[in-house]
Amino acid sequence: MTTTQSDNFDHTPAADILISALRQEINRHIIGHQDLIEDLIAALLAGGHVLLEGVPGLGKTMLARVVAETISLDFSRIQCTPDLMPADIIGTRIVMQQEHGARQFEFQPGPLFTELLLADEVNRATPKTQSALLEAMEERQVTVGLEQHKLAETFTVFATQNPIEMEGTYPLPEAQLDRFMVKLTAQFPSAQALATIVDRETIGSKAKVETILQANMLSALRKQVRDIALAQHVRDYAVSIIVATHPSETNTVADISRYVRHGASPRGLLSVVLTAKARALMQGRANVSFDDIDAAVKPALRHRLIQNFEGEAQGLNTDDLLESVLHATARPSA
Repeated sequence: MTTTQSDNFDHTPAADILISALRQEINRHIIGHQDLIEDLIAALLAGGHVLLEGVPGLGKTMLARVVAETISLDFSRIQCTPDLMPADIIGTRIVMQQEHGARQFEFQPGPLFTELLLADEVNRATPKTQSALLEAMEERQVTVGLEQHKLAETFTVFATQNPIEMEGTYPLPEAQLDRFMVKLTAQFPSAQALATIVDRETIGSKAKVETILQANMLSALRKQVRDIALAQHVRDYAVSIIVATHPSETNTVADISRYVRHGASPRGLLSVVLTAKARALMQGRANVSFDDIDAAVKPALRHRLIQNFEGEAQGLNTDDLLESVLHATARPSA
């Protein structure tokens, strides 16, 4: 497929070729997480923030570093701890003495001022510190005092968290969860993948990560994602899925009515559509399919359904509830 390039994207390969090279380079360094990488690339192309959940030691931090190097992005890492303060992330105003002796406040930027921010173990930070990311994630700017400070156009947050039942963690508030375009889960690798990890990490030197994209190329790809066509009947299908996640709707599925307190937000619908568009671009197609929507539903909505007491008491998996929604939602005809 021939892809229309933007002005600052001339003399580069077509989008699907670039994305294929990016996928291959990440998979060369990260073993056993092919599906996770596919979802992550889709979110990155869609311009959204990513929440990675999994027990320690599954390579979540390494994945973020590899992505930053393959796209040549400025990279900062924050290790979240209970004593981390908002100023440690955003920055603070400090008193600076001028040459003539006068003193004035100057803003000293924190690690938030980067292109790719890794907030490692974000749910070990206190709610006050977690909330410091809200404005940055939504508006790509921060307010310190009366001054607003813009962040990079490509500013993206990769946050990792341990399962919330682990000791010393604070569940993320719903408002912050909704800022993440997708929530991805790192699964334990297969035996074959574990053997490959041992061979690569214990024999010889580590392979160098090759740069595939520049920041301006990523921006151009994000613009192409938004240009992917969305037919009306495919759009209506996505809308029907969002509506079906709300227990107040009369035509919803039984599991949603019984176990869910609040369904997905309009921001969840946008996340489904944008990641579906990114998936279409990744496969070299100019339009979104029903399958693209289905593939985007769980990553985009699993953190947006709020279960009621009965659902939490039974320990239900949100993915299972979303699977019920997909089975119950008919695909409209063109």
